[in-house]
Amino acid sequence: MNAQTDVLRALVDLERYPILDLGDERGRAFLRECCDHMAAHGWCNLDGFIHSDGLRLLADEAGGLLPDAQHLTIKRTIYGGTVDRSVPEGDPRRREYTHHALQLADDQIPAQSLIQQLYRSDLLTDFVRRVQGKSELYHYADEFQALNIVALPPGGWHGWHYDYNECTVTLLLQAAEKGGEFTFLPDVRSAEGEDSERVDRFLAGDMSLAKTFSRSAGALTLFRGEYSLHGVTKIEGDLPRITAIFTYDEQPGRVASDEINVRIYGPRVERILAERRAS
Repeated sequence: MNAQTDVLRALVDLERYPILDLGDERGRAFLRECCDHMAAHGWCNLDGFIHSDGLRLLADEAGGLLPDAQHLTIKRTIYGGTVDRSVPEGDPRRREYTHHALQLADDQIPAQSLIQQLYRSDLLTDFVRRVQGKSELYHYADEFQALNIVALPPGGWHGWHYDYNECTVTLLLQAAEKGGEFTFLPDVRSAEGEDSERVDRFLAGDMSLAKTFSRSAGALTLFRGEYSLHGVTKIEGDLPRITAIFTYDEQPGRVASDEINVRIYGPRVERILAERRAS
Protein backbone atom coordinates (compact mmCIF):
# COMPACT_ATOMS: atom_id res chain seq x y z
CA MET A 1 0.00 0.00 0.00
CA ASN A 2 3.01 2.33 0.29
CA ALA A 3 2.98 3.29 -3.41
CA GLN A 4 -0.77 3.94 -3.25
CA THR A 5 -0.36 6.00 -0.10
CA ASP A 6 2.38 8.03 -1.76
CA VAL A 7 0.13 8.81 -4.74
CA LEU A 8 -2.73 9.91 -2.48
CA ARG A 9 -0.40 12.11 -0.44
CA ALA A 10 0.93 13.67 -3.65
CA LEU A 11 -2.57 14.55 -4.87
CA VAL A 12 -5.26 14.61 -2.17
CA ASP A 13 -5.84 17.23 0.52
CA LEU A 14 -5.67 14.66 3.30
CA GLU A 15 -5.86 17.28 6.02
CA ARG A 16 -9.32 18.24 4.83
CA TYR A 17 -10.35 14.80 3.56
CA PRO A 18 -8.68 12.11 5.74
CA ILE A 19 -9.34 9.09 3.53
CA LEU A 20 -6.15 7.41 4.82
CA ASP A 21 -7.38 7.57 8.42
CA LEU A 22 -10.98 6.38 8.25
CA GLY A 23 -10.43 4.24 11.35
CA ASP A 24 -9.66 7.07 13.74
CA GLU A 25 -12.15 9.46 15.29
CA ARG A 26 -11.73 12.29 12.77
CA GLY A 27 -11.78 9.89 9.83
CA ARG A 28 -14.91 8.14 11.09
CA ALA A 29 -16.68 11.46 11.53
CA PHE A 30 -15.73 12.52 7.99
CA LEU A 31 -16.87 9.19 6.52
CA ARG A 32 -20.16 9.32 8.43
CA GLU A 33 -20.82 12.82 7.08
CA CYS A 34 -20.21 11.64 3.52
CA CYS A 35 -22.39 8.55 3.93
CA ASP A 36 -25.22 10.52 5.50
CA HIS A 37 -25.18 13.07 2.69
CA MET A 38 -25.17 10.34 0.03
CA ALA A 39 -28.06 8.55 1.73
CA ALA A 40 -30.12 11.72 2.09
CA HIS A 41 -29.39 13.39 -1.25
CA GLY A 42 -28.03 10.78 -3.65
CA TRP A 43 -24.72 12.59 -4.10
CA CYS A 44 -21.66 13.74 -2.20
CA ASN A 45 -19.39 16.55 -3.42
CA LEU A 46 -15.88 17.08 -2.02
CA ASP A 47 -14.72 20.46 -3.28
CA GLY A 48 -10.93 20.86 -3.21
CA PHE A 49 -10.39 17.11 -2.84
CA ILE A 50 -7.22 17.47 -4.91
CA HIS A 51 -4.85 20.04 -3.42
CA SER A 52 -3.34 22.81 -5.55
CA ASP A 53 0.00 21.07 -6.22
CA GLY A 54 -1.74 17.82 -7.09
CA LEU A 55 -4.20 19.59 -9.34
CA ARG A 56 -1.36 21.22 -11.25
CA LEU A 57 0.22 17.79 -11.80
CA LEU A 58 -3.04 16.21 -12.98
CA ALA A 59 -3.98 19.15 -15.21
CA ASP A 60 -0.54 19.14 -16.85
CA GLU A 61 -0.78 15.39 -17.34
CA ALA A 62 -4.23 15.65 -18.93
CA GLY A 63 -2.99 18.46 -21.18
CA GLY A 64 -0.21 16.20 -22.42
CA LEU A 65 -2.61 13.33 -23.15
CA LEU A 66 -5.51 15.17 -24.75
CA PRO A 67 -3.80 15.80 -28.12
CA ASP A 68 -4.26 12.05 -28.69
CA ALA A 69 -7.95 12.15 -27.74
CA GLN A 70 -10.71 11.42 -30.21
CA HIS A 71 -13.10 14.14 -31.36
CA LEU A 72 -16.36 12.36 -30.63
CA THR A 73 -19.93 13.21 -31.53
CA ILE A 74 -22.28 11.10 -29.47
CA LYS A 75 -26.00 11.01 -30.19
CA ARG A 76 -28.20 9.14 -27.77
CA THR A 77 -31.42 9.14 -25.79
CA ILE A 78 -31.44 9.57 -22.02
CA TYR A 79 -31.05 5.78 -21.73
CA GLY A 80 -27.83 5.81 -23.72
CA GLY A 81 -29.04 4.08 -26.86
CA THR A 82 -30.96 4.75 -30.03
CA VAL A 83 -34.63 5.73 -30.11
CA ASP A 84 -37.02 3.12 -28.76
CA ARG A 85 -39.74 3.07 -31.43
CA SER A 86 -42.23 1.64 -28.95
CA VAL A 87 -42.19 4.98 -27.09
CA PRO A 88 -45.08 7.18 -28.31
CA GLU A 89 -44.42 10.09 -30.66
CA GLY A 90 -43.93 13.31 -28.73
CA ASP A 91 -42.61 11.60 -25.60
CA PRO A 92 -39.35 13.33 -24.59
CA ARG A 93 -37.78 9.90 -24.09
CA ARG A 94 -37.61 9.66 -27.88
CA ARG A 95 -35.45 12.77 -28.02
CA GLU A 96 -31.82 12.26 -28.98
CA TYR A 97 -29.23 14.51 -27.40
CA THR A 98 -25.96 15.23 -29.20
CA HIS A 99 -22.75 16.21 -27.51
CA HIS A 100 -19.28 16.87 -28.89
CA ALA A 101 -16.16 16.23 -26.84
CA LEU A 102 -12.52 15.31 -26.84
CA GLN A 103 -12.44 11.99 -25.04
CA LEU A 104 -9.69 9.65 -23.90
CA ALA A 105 -10.77 6.07 -23.23
CA ASP A 106 -9.09 3.96 -20.57
CA ASP A 107 -6.79 2.22 -23.04
CA GLN A 108 -5.39 5.62 -24.08
CA ILE A 109 -4.38 6.60 -20.55
CA PRO A 110 -1.01 5.11 -19.50
CA ALA A 111 -0.95 2.79 -16.51
CA GLN A 112 1.86 4.81 -14.92
CA SER A 113 -0.03 8.10 -15.20
CA LEU A 114 -1.04 9.78 -11.95
CA ILE A 115 -4.71 9.79 -12.88
CA GLN A 116 -4.64 6.01 -13.48
CA GLN A 117 -2.82 5.44 -10.20
CA LEU A 118 -5.41 7.54 -8.39
CA TYR A 119 -8.33 5.69 -9.98
CA ARG A 120 -6.73 2.27 -9.44
CA SER A 121 -5.97 2.97 -5.79
CA ASP A 122 -7.62 0.36 -3.57
CA LEU A 123 -7.69 2.97 -0.80
CA LEU A 124 -9.77 5.38 -2.88
CA THR A 125 -11.98 2.54 -4.10
CA ASP A 126 -12.67 1.46 -0.52
CA PHE A 127 -13.65 5.02 0.37
CA VAL A 128 -16.03 5.17 -2.61
CA ARG A 129 -17.44 1.76 -1.64
CA ARG A 130 -18.23 2.91 1.89
CA VAL A 131 -19.83 6.18 0.80
CA GLN A 132 -21.94 4.36 -1.79
CA GLY A 133 -22.97 1.83 0.86
CA LYS A 134 -21.75 -1.25 -1.03
CA SER A 135 -20.44 -4.47 0.45
CA GLU A 136 -18.14 -4.94 -2.55
CA LEU A 137 -16.91 -2.55 -5.23
CA TYR A 138 -14.45 -3.05 -8.07
CA HIS A 139 -12.79 -0.99 -10.74
CA TYR A 140 -14.84 -1.43 -13.89
CA ALA A 141 -13.13 -4.09 -16.00
CA ASP A 142 -14.04 -2.63 -19.38
CA GLU A 143 -10.91 -1.76 -21.35
CA PHE A 144 -12.43 1.48 -22.68
CA GLN A 145 -14.88 2.70 -20.05
CA ALA A 146 -13.10 2.21 -16.71
CA LEU A 147 -11.35 5.59 -16.65
CA ASN A 148 -12.03 8.39 -19.12
CA ILE A 149 -10.84 11.96 -19.52
CA VAL A 150 -13.37 14.22 -21.23
CA ALA A 151 -12.84 17.77 -22.48
CA LEU A 152 -16.04 19.64 -23.35
CA PRO A 153 -15.21 22.58 -25.66
CA PRO A 154 -16.63 26.10 -25.41
CA GLY A 155 -20.21 26.00 -26.66
CA GLY A 156 -20.48 22.30 -25.86
CA TRP A 157 -22.61 20.58 -23.27
CA HIS A 158 -23.38 17.05 -22.15
CA GLY A 159 -26.96 16.00 -22.82
CA TRP A 160 -29.19 14.40 -20.20
CA HIS A 161 -28.51 10.71 -19.69
CA TYR A 162 -28.25 7.82 -17.26
CA ASP A 163 -24.98 5.90 -16.90
CA TYR A 164 -24.64 2.17 -17.43
CA ASN A 165 -23.23 1.76 -13.90
CA GLU A 166 -24.56 2.91 -10.56
CA CYS A 167 -21.30 4.05 -8.94
CA THR A 168 -19.87 6.98 -10.86
CA VAL A 169 -17.23 9.39 -9.61
CA THR A 170 -16.11 12.52 -11.44
CA LEU A 171 -13.00 14.57 -10.77
CA LEU A 172 -13.00 18.08 -12.24
CA LEU A 173 -9.53 18.90 -13.57
CA GLN A 174 -10.35 22.21 -15.23
CA ALA A 175 -13.53 24.25 -14.80
CA ALA A 176 -15.11 26.32 -17.56
CA GLU A 177 -14.86 30.09 -17.22
CA LYS A 178 -18.65 30.13 -17.06
CA GLY A 179 -21.33 27.48 -17.31
CA GLY A 180 -20.38 23.83 -17.43
CA GLU A 181 -22.37 23.09 -14.30
CA PHE A 182 -23.06 19.51 -13.33
CA THR A 183 -26.85 19.23 -13.23
CA PHE A 184 -28.78 16.14 -12.20
CA LEU A 185 -32.01 14.63 -10.95
CA PRO A 186 -30.87 12.35 -8.11
CA ASP A 187 -32.32 8.88 -7.55
CA VAL A 188 -35.10 9.31 -10.08
CA ARG A 189 -34.77 5.71 -11.20
CA SER A 190 -34.36 2.41 -9.38
CA ALA A 191 -34.28 -1.28 -10.19
CA GLU A 192 -38.08 -1.19 -9.93
CA GLY A 193 -38.61 1.58 -12.48
CA GLU A 194 -38.53 5.31 -13.13
CA ASP A 195 -40.30 8.24 -11.49
CA SER A 196 -41.91 9.22 -14.79
CA GLU A 197 -43.62 12.33 -13.43
CA ARG A 198 -40.37 13.90 -12.22
CA VAL A 199 -38.54 12.90 -15.40
CA ASP A 200 -41.34 14.30 -17.59
CA ARG A 201 -41.24 17.63 -15.78
CA PHE A 202 -37.45 17.80 -15.94
CA LEU A 203 -37.31 17.01 -19.67
CA ALA A 204 -40.02 19.62 -20.26
CA GLY A 205 -37.68 22.23 -18.77
CA ASP A 206 -38.67 22.30 -15.09
CA MET A 207 -35.23 22.74 -13.54
CA SER A 208 -36.67 23.31 -10.06
CA LEU A 209 -36.37 19.58 -9.44
CA ALA A 210 -32.71 19.41 -10.42
CA LYS A 211 -29.59 19.76 -8.32
CA THR A 212 -27.03 22.12 -9.78
CA PHE A 213 -23.87 23.33 -8.13
CA SER A 214 -20.77 25.01 -9.45
CA ARG A 215 -17.58 23.12 -8.71
CA SER A 216 -14.04 24.38 -8.73
CA ALA A 217 -11.20 22.37 -10.25
CA GLY A 218 -10.14 19.61 -7.87
CA ALA A 219 -13.69 18.65 -6.81
CA LEU A 220 -14.53 14.96 -6.48
CA THR A 221 -18.23 14.15 -6.87
CA LEU A 222 -19.84 10.81 -6.08
CA PHE A 223 -23.36 10.03 -7.30
CA ARG A 224 -25.55 7.18 -8.49
CA GLY A 225 -25.13 7.63 -12.23
CA GLU A 226 -27.32 4.71 -13.25
CA TYR A 227 -30.24 6.04 -11.24
CA SER A 228 -29.75 9.81 -11.59
CA LEU A 229 -30.55 11.61 -14.82
CA HIS A 230 -27.67 14.04 -15.34
CA GLY A 231 -25.69 16.21 -17.72
CA VAL A 232 -23.52 19.32 -18.00
CA THR A 233 -24.81 22.77 -18.95
CA LYS A 234 -23.37 24.76 -21.87
CA ILE A 235 -19.69 25.73 -21.65
CA GLU A 236 -19.09 29.47 -21.94
CA GLY A 237 -15.81 31.38 -22.28
CA ASP A 238 -12.58 30.18 -23.85
CA LEU A 239 -11.54 27.26 -21.64
CA PRO A 240 -12.70 23.66 -22.12
CA ARG A 241 -14.13 21.83 -19.13
CA ILE A 242 -11.91 18.82 -18.39
CA THR A 243 -13.13 15.95 -16.24
CA ALA A 244 -11.82 12.52 -15.27
CA ILE A 245 -14.57 9.93 -14.91
CA PHE A 246 -14.00 6.96 -12.58
CA THR A 247 -16.33 4.00 -13.07
CA TYR A 248 -16.89 1.20 -10.56
CA ASP A 249 -19.07 -1.88 -10.42
CA GLU A 250 -20.35 -4.24 -7.74
CA GLN A 251 -19.47 -7.22 -9.95
CA PRO A 252 -15.83 -8.13 -10.63
CA GLY A 253 -14.82 -8.48 -14.27
CA ARG A 254 -17.88 -6.78 -15.70
CA VAL A 255 -17.50 -5.20 -19.16
CA ALA A 256 -19.75 -3.33 -21.59
CA SER A 257 -21.00 -4.78 -24.85
CA ASP A 258 -19.16 -4.06 -28.10
CA GLU A 259 -22.26 -2.25 -29.35
CA ILE A 260 -22.21 0.19 -26.44
CA ASN A 261 -18.49 0.84 -26.75
CA VAL A 262 -18.71 1.53 -30.47
CA ARG A 263 -21.62 3.89 -29.88
CA ILE A 264 -19.64 5.80 -27.25
CA TYR A 265 -16.13 5.78 -28.71
CA GLY A 266 -16.72 5.61 -32.45
CA PRO A 267 -14.48 4.49 -35.32
CA ARG A 268 -11.26 3.89 -33.35
CA VAL A 269 -12.87 1.33 -31.05
CA GLU A 270 -14.94 -0.11 -33.89
CA ARG A 271 -11.69 -0.74 -35.78
CA ILE A 272 -9.99 -2.31 -32.73
CA LEU A 273 -12.90 -4.68 -32.15
CA ALA A 274 -13.17 -5.60 -35.87
CA GLU A 275 -9.44 -6.38 -36.08
CA ARG A 276 -9.72 -8.49 -32.95
CA ARG A 277 -12.61 -10.52 -34.38
CA ALA A 278 -10.73 -11.02 -37.65
CA SER A 279 -7.53 -12.29 -36.03
